[in-house]
Amino acid sequence: MIILDRCCAIVVAAGSSSRMKSDISKIWYPLLGVPAIVRTLVAFEQANQVRDVVVVCRTQDLEALEQLRTEHSLKKLFRVVPGGETRQQSVACGIKAAPEGTRYFAIHDGARPLIRAEWIDQVVNDARIHGASALALPVRDTMKYVGDDGFVEHTPPRARLWSVQTPQVFERELYLAAMKSVQGDYTDDCQLIEKAGGKVHLCESSPENIKLTTPEDIIYAEAVLRCRKDGS
Repeated sequence: MIILDRCCAIVVAAGSSSRMKSDISKIWYPLLGVPAIVRTLVAFEQANQVRDVVVVCRTQDLEALEQLRTEHSLKKLFRVVPGGETRQQSVACGIKAAPEGTRYFAIHDGARPLIRAEWIDQVVNDARIHGASALALPVRDTMKYVGDDGFVEHTPPRARLWSVQTPQVFERELYLAAMKSVQGDYTDDCQLIEKAGGKVHLCESSPENIKLTTPEDIIYAEAVLRCRKDGS
């Protein structure tokens, strides 16, 4: 049976992890003994508004990620597929692998392991209202626009600036149309929708929802986990 409101998470975990300064991919970094990617997938397993999960990864991680299905009882894990050369290509691989009947795609960085099920549900529901929604935070610091010479050119109003996170959730036809009409690779999927002329609503998130990028992020992530009452 095709469920018109079906949401599939596309977890992108095919990055090179170059800024971690380690031979270990950041998705496998143990956070209080649990690999980062496991914490990410467990959150989606617990989310009420997500029916399926597709993981896009490096070829060398395919077997290990498949094993997580049984090791951690990941019943929503629909498929694990290899990614492409760019982020946009990797997302496209995940979308192609999504089950028939998917109505919404929730695209998430595999290296954001502090995501909570309730935040996922919040942004999926927001996308059902607006067609496209992303978790984000109002910027706290004053931001500067700097030229190539290193000098400040202007200061944008902080009240209008938000820092965008993931998941970023899009109605299927909206995202597929943007994929066909827009060329290039973008730092996030909201840009793809914007370039195609669409609008993305922002849904306020938590400062905890960081992306593991540098070794310092591991320290912060473990500190957050220690403070959480449920340990997840």
